[in-house]
Amino acid sequence: MSKNDPTIAADLRSWVETANAADSHFPIQNLPYGVFRPAAGAQPRVGVAIGDQILDLSYLERSGLLRTPAPLFAAASLNPFMARGPETWRSVRAQISSLLAAGTPTLRDDAAARAQALVPQSSATLLLPVEIPGYTDFYSSKEHATNVGALFRDPKNALLPNWLEIPIGYNGRASSVVVSGTPVHRPNGQIKLPGQERPVFSPCLKLDFELETGFFIGVPNGMAEPVACSDAESRIFGMVLLNDWSARDIQAWEYVPLGPFNAKGFATTISPWVVTMDALEPFRTRQPAQDPEPLPYLRHDGSHAFDIHLEVALRPQGRERAVTIARTNFKTMYWTMAQQLAHHTVSGCNTRVGDLMGSGTISGTDAGSYGSLLELTGNGKQPLDLGGTTRAFIEDGDEVTLTGWCQGDGYRVGFGECSGTILPALPTQG
Repeated sequence: MSKNDPTIAADLRSWVETANAADSHFPIQNLPYGVFRPAAGAQPRVGVAIGDQILDLSYLERSGLLRTPAPLFAAASLNPFMARGPETWRSVRAQISSLLAAGTPTLRDDAAARAQALVPQSSATLLLPVEIPGYTDFYSSKEHATNVGALFRDPKNALLPNWLEIPIGYNGRASSVVVSGTPVHRPNGQIKLPGQERPVFSPCLKLDFELETGFFIGVPNGMAEPVACSDAESRIFGMVLLNDWSARDIQAWEYVPLGPFNAKGFATTISPWVVTMDALEPFRTRQPAQDPEPLPYLRHDGSHAFDIHLEVALRPQGRERAVTIARTNFKTMYWTMAQQLAHHTVSGCNTRVGDLMGSGTISGTDAGSYGSLLELTGNGKQPLDLGGTTRAFIEDGDEVTLTGWCQGDGYRVGFGECSGTILPALPTQG
């Protein structure tokens, strides 16, 4: 998409007045997609967030106000729409932008149609937006990898030899990806306590969040059809916030020799609104310099990072207010989304529509920008002061909320929130 595209013009305004507020996450320049129920018992359908409202795309499609190549939006996921590819994505986006623009009377002046087309976000139930066939989590923040390496290895050799050569990743559990607001039970598992010869079976004692983003595959590749780095971004439908909950003590015992398993498989939370790459285009920026120069299949010219401000807030059990504990930016990521997808497929691995790729924990260079409690508390040794209480790791009843936005000239392109509350571990026979 060109930065001159009218759907991302900074001066564009909507007749949905709440979308024009300077701090709204969902102005007309954004138009993120999600799946919702307008009321209890109603069928799921696809919508677009605009201000504090949801535009019901299934109604627009049914009424002939939105032209699509086939029925796409009376659906329980975005997958049918995503599978149509960039030409359809941009046609639909342009039509929605036009219908919501301040000067377009079609919906603006038709009270009956407006009443059908708009649903208050406050009265709707937001659902998992995508049917996710596969989930991969990367490890692409140099600052995070350095911090973790310094905690558990020689700080002078914090990065393993391969880290600067390849985007490190592992295949996670798509089955346990949940939408924001879904409570998460503390996991049980094996833990090796200091000084003990054998592990014990126990609820996790070091439960952590991981501040991440994720992207969804819209245009898949076949087996033995690697995706070129230069082509990778054209296959990405959009991005979400992602919290890859982590059981640090379970992981410490299980991850050698094959990596995380139970420590990561119990839950991953994503935000309900998928922000498209077209909406993010004005916020494209240069990625960090890479040294050594990557191998040829991982090289790409131009700017492939995105200026996305990110925050984490923790609300302790019993407290009314959350405390912001970290602020960072996605643009600091060493490995780009294009490089992640190119590396993922270079061996011949295929992807499918709806596959989710996590960025890995996003951390900055100073303590206030670290994307996990593992880093923020030095593996629990320096608990955070939350104003009358402290946290080394997450306790039962605590709520963690991620948020993020791109700052434009008088408007924001936001992701909304990605929240989860921790419930006690379930009883088990062990």
